[in-house]
Amino acid sequence: MQDAYYSPLVVQTAVDLANTLRPIKGEDALETVEQLRDFLDDHPAAEPPSSAANQGAGPRHLTRADLAEVRALRETVRQVLERANADAVEAAALINDGLRRSRATPVLRHEDDRWWTEVTSDTDRCSAHLAATTLSALASVIATLGPARLGVCAGPTCRATFVDLSRNGSKQYCTRTCAHRASVAAYRSRRSPR
Repeated sequence: MQDAYYSPLVVQTAVDLANTLRPIKGEDALETVEQLRDFLDDHPAAEPPSSAANQGAGPRHLTRADLAEVRALRETVRQVLERANADAVEAAALINDGLRRSRATPVLRHEDDRWWTEVTSDTDRCSAHLAATTLSALASVIATLGPARLGVCAGPTCRATFVDLSRNGSKQYCTRTCAHRASVAAYRSRRSPR
């Protein structure tokens, strides 16, 4: 499936959604409807194309039900990112189930002499659109680059997730900060008297 399409922007949206929960630190950046609104404002790829927010018609109406649905989606996205490398079949099952629940529909698109399929939802619910776009993007990464490109930070005090879209596919840490911390800790460990 080399023709699979994933937008790095949508892949990052999936990672950012998963990382709104920091299990080791006990932090949750998606506890209120206002936090959900802020997340959607920061991630335009998460919005349905026909939403009022994208057409300048004013703020979107979000409810506690929307928040609960997006939090459930976050759990699915996080499980996919955490498990893809170790159990790609289970990750695929999670993706497929999430796509079915969101009523995802493939749509053929054309732009700049290029054709591709994009997965959307046939409903205007923000959680359904977010599920369709993020889960299909993760599916495309798995199909084109392999499940080992999805992972969890190797930092001992970090459980942030990432998707490695680099050429060599050797990413182990969510950010340079975590990689630097691990490098410093390894250096200190080697230098300490035994």
